[in-house]
Amino acid sequence: MTNRKQQLLDQRYLKMAEIWAQNSYCKRRKVGALLVKDKMIISDGYNGTPSGFENECEDGENKTKTYVLHAEANAITKVAKSGNSSLGATLYVTSSPCLECSKLIIQAGIKRVVFTENYRVEDGINLLKRANIEVGQVLPEDI
Repeated sequence: MTNRKQQLLDQRYLKMAEIWAQNSYCKRRKVGALLVKDKMIISDGYNGTPSGFENECEDGENKTKTYVLHAEANAITKVAKSGNSSLGATLYVTSSPCLECSKLIIQAGIKRVVFTENYRVEDGINLLKRANIEVGQVLPEDI
C-alpha cells in the first residue's frame, strides 16, 4: 500500500475513533479505540467502567475511579471475547497508550499503534517501541 494511501486510512480510522470516544460517560477525558485488521474493524472500545457498573467514571472529588478501563483495554478484551484474533492488527486510539495498555497491546500481537494526542507519560510508547511495534502519531489538525 502506498504511503499516501496509508496516511489517508490512518486519518479516517482516527476520525472514527474520535467519534467512538463520544460514547464514553467519562467527563474528564473521553478516549476511543479501533482495532483494524485486513482493512476491517474487528473491535472497538472507549474508556469507562466495567460492564454492569454505574456509568460514572469520576468520584465525588472528580478523580477517575481506579477501576475505569481504558479504551485500548476495552477493545482488546472485546476482540478476545469475540473469538477473533488481534494478531497483526493496527490499533487506532485517540490518546497514546499508557504502560499497562501497552503491555496488553504487546501480548495481543498488535503490530502497529496510531494515536492522536500524547498521554501525559511516555512510558507506554517507549515500551511499544522496545517491543518493535510500529508507533505513529497523527496530529489532531491533520484529521
